[in-house]
Amino acid sequence: MFFMTKEIEIAPMLDLTDKHFRFFLRQICRHATLYTEMISEQALYHGDCKKLLAYQRVEQPLVLQVGGSHPDMMAQAAHLAEDYGYAAININAGCPSERVRMGDFGACLIPFPEKIADCVAQMKARTHLDITVKTRLALDSAEDIEQALHRFVDILSQAGVNKFIIHARVARLSMSPLQNRTKLPLHYDYVYRLKQAFPQLRIFINGNITSVEQIQEHLRHTDGVMIGRWAYTQPFALKDIDSVFYQDSHPCPSREDVASVMLDYIAQNADVSPSCIMRHMMGLYFGTPCAKRWRAALTTQDPAAIKAFLVQLDA
Repeated sequence: MFFMTKEIEIAPMLDLTDKHFRFFLRQICRHATLYTEMISEQALYHGDCKKLLAYQRVEQPLVLQVGGSHPDMMAQAAHLAEDYGYAAININAGCPSERVRMGDFGACLIPFPEKIADCVAQMKARTHLDITVKTRLALDSAEDIEQALHRFVDILSQAGVNKFIIHARVARLSMSPLQNRTKLPLHYDYVYRLKQAFPQLRIFINGNITSVEQIQEHLRHTDGVMIGRWAYTQPFALKDIDSVFYQDSHPCPSREDVASVMLDYIAQNADVSPSCIMRHMMGLYFGTPCAKRWRAALTTQDPAAIKAFLVQLDA
């Protein structure tokens, strides 16, 4: 698969980056790579794949993120990813939640890259897609965090992984994901040095990146940037991504343009509760004088409130 020299990605976020949010974000940013929510290997192996893996063409490039540690199930997931036309498949080796840990994947796999490598070997036998890994620097219990990170990447690169997305924090398994995200410090320099140590690999950086200027700085040291909560809470801030990083000079839509498209989308998805779509749109007017009125309109869960909001803006 062809990758740009430098690339912007939107992080997989559980219960947030579903197909409705991805459609919404595509109205603002055409080119950044999107990810599914993490889907467990068990769900794909035993569940309704058509429902779990369905997406719309406009969401591409779209990567399937899978959590798991059983080679046979992960191989089946890779096969499905290719069957359904995903751009790549990504292994979650960084989520610190207890629910994920009980499934034997996520951050608890960080000390055991050989286990992930076994999965990669069988996955590569079932797909031509790129197999990538998203992880953290190390567990906080590691004696030498940087040494642990380099060992992890070295073992998996030998297994055939050539792209790593590094959340620039350690993981503490005794903390919730929110606590991990808010209480543990960032160490971007570790990721920069990882790229220096493995220049042949594609190293992406993730963790509290909240401006175009920060993205530009990180791209001086890495091959790509993955944006997380900023994309969800302030989606319209991504309006310049296409022009700045992808040299696409198409006219930028207004917030009102985006809201109108989403009204049509809600109408076209009459079998879906409007609240399932509207909940993703709360941040569209973030930082504007009418942000509070916009959120109040969405809270009604009634598309008519969006229409009334837009009429008021035009008045």
